[in-house]
Amino acid sequence: MKEQTKILHSIPVDELTGAISTPIYQTSTFVQEAPGLHRGYDYSRTNNPTRATLEQLIATLEGGSSGFAFASGLAAIDAVVKLLNAGDEILAVDDIYGGAFRLFTHIYQKFGIRVNYTDTTNTEQVAKAITPKTKLIWIETPTNPTLKISDIRAIAAIAKTHNILLCVDNTFASPAAQKPLELGADIVVHSATKYLAGHSDVIAGLVVTKNDDLGAQIKFIQNASGAILGPFDSWLTIRGIETLSLRIVQHSNNAQAVAEFLQTQGLVRNVYYPGLRSHPNHAVAKQQQKYFGGIVSFDLQADQKATATQLVKATRYFQLAESLGGVKSLVCLPSEMTHKSIPAAIRHQSGVTDSLVRLSVGLEDPEDLIQDLERALRIAAGRSIPVRS
Repeated sequence: MKEQTKILHSIPVDELTGAISTPIYQTSTFVQEAPGLHRGYDYSRTNNPTRATLEQLIATLEGGSSGFAFASGLAAIDAVVKLLNAGDEILAVDDIYGGAFRLFTHIYQKFGIRVNYTDTTNTEQVAKAITPKTKLIWIETPTNPTLKISDIRAIAAIAKTHNILLCVDNTFASPAAQKPLELGADIVVHSATKYLAGHSDVIAGLVVTKNDDLGAQIKFIQNASGAILGPFDSWLTIRGIETLSLRIVQHSNNAQAVAEFLQTQGLVRNVYYPGLRSHPNHAVAKQQQKYFGGIVSFDLQADQKATATQLVKATRYFQLAESLGGVKSLVCLPSEMTHKSIPAAIRHQSGVTDSLVRLSVGLEDPEDLIQDLERALRIAAGRSIPVRS
């Protein structure tokens, strides 16, 4: 069964009414036939039919045993970290999402969970960074925002040798482009706010586990902590997933065109996109991803924050905003927005310069997007920009 067919037919027709659209069970509680005797649902924090449909859907798409829907991507990350105990250590990708860094460093560190950051594109470095206390390896691939690619299969082999869990943040790729569990990961997380929901109209997070034991642990944490996704937001996410594979193809095609254009611009120093042959991890990305995704990042010559700020304010179709993965194109300056909570020295070490610009390439016509960027680059430079030979 092809991916798009699998997506559409993993969403069941409602057994009660035959509704082809998943019903929104907007209820907090369910009537019981006798104390403790019910139809599988007693309270919507514990379980809800609409949320259950989404959870089964994402588990099917990722090839996992169980799926769980949370109120945000960070709530999903938080649930995974709660698998650990005080004294445990996380080995995390150095180019990490700012919200995850904030959660790891400012929340869990004070509870005795230490986080060590390393360049996970270097598997030898990953192996060397493991300590006897390492219980979880945390990678994003592609990373946010420099689009580094880690070899999931190779890191999974290292993790299994040391009996360590591997969690992959699959937000940037989505299961339409990459399936980490099939490559050996134990857990997958998503900010479903991004490509899965896909329309910039919901905040949601998802966790998928490879086996039932991990699933039971995450289920207990979800119910005990209570950061569940509501039924309407679950329905919005289901609706978004219905067109996921179609959108990912177009996002990727548009992003490839934008990345290739940016490579020709004199004001641009580096272009980060795994679909480019010049990308240092292109071969790994080509091996484990079906598509290269819709995110393109680039930084400017001389690392001029003022010039980058002018650029992101000058675009028309690329709207200046946080987040990514929606049908409309977005632009942001990570050093002042999504990654501002990360100390400058750490940002710079991982490649997030002060002039790095992140594009979420949407579904507009790529010619319009390229013209928009060309105009903004000229405004930012204050002059005509030479085209590279």
